[in-house]
Amino acid sequence: MQAAASYGWQASFINFGEAAKAARRSPEGEDGLATMKYVYLLQSINFPNETYAGLTDDLRARFGAHNKRRSHHTDKYKPWRLVTYIAFSDHRKAVEFERYLKSASGRAFANKRLR
Repeated sequence: MQAAASYGWQASFINFGEAAKAARRSPEGEDGLATMKYVYLLQSINFPNETYAGLTDDLRARFGAHNKRRSHHTDKYKPWRLVTYIAFSDHRKAVEFERYLKSASGRAFANKRLR
């Protein structure tokens, strides 16, 4: 039986799962995994020009809260659709990105690249 030819790039995929797990490990958090923070962008279905950027660690629950009128800032434009979300392992970077999306240049970026 002859061994199949192996290429260097193929070898890098063999332990990809373990490498990905190691990259997510953090000294904080349960089981060595950091809690992910999600920055998300919503768009009103009935008022398409209305958008909302937010930050949460439970995206499903927060999205449901927006559509159930549990958020003072978004209740008058419901229902909402989730346009995009980005996961961050670093809380500080998530806060900075959310703040950026709420700025004039961040809204322009979101309208051009994320909608």
